[in-house]
Amino acid sequence: VQLQASGGGMVQAGGSLRLSCVASSSAPIFAINNMGWYRQAPGEQREMVAVITSAGLTTYTDSAKGRFTISREDAKNTVYLQMNSLKREDTGVYYCNADRVRLYSDLGPIYTDGWGQGTQVTVSS
Repeated sequence: VQLQASGGGMVQAGGSLRLSCVASSSAPIFAINNMGWYRQAPGEQREMVAVITSAGLTTYTDSAKGRFTISREDAKNTVYLQMNSLKREDTGVYYCNADRVRLYSDLGPIYTDGWGQGTQVTVSS
């Protein structure tokens, strides 16, 4: 499965950005379990920002609560991250993830997962 992220950019503190990530595959996608966004700041490890399950349950890192909203559109195999009231510490490369993706196959179900290529978010003061 391939994931294509978009929507990053430069914004002033207090501004907003909306990230999008589309999953695609040479084999038709039947279902995706969890979809999420992760962030990696310079010199830091990648950390979870927000995750949404196939049932629509969401989890956020503490710093994102109240400011970010994750959502998904299963008909388009797409996950979004609406980021409001951005702060300098939100700066980093944002990666999307799709977990336990079920693909159609003549041989039976195939499960895989994938990461997007990352999109840069830079917040200036």
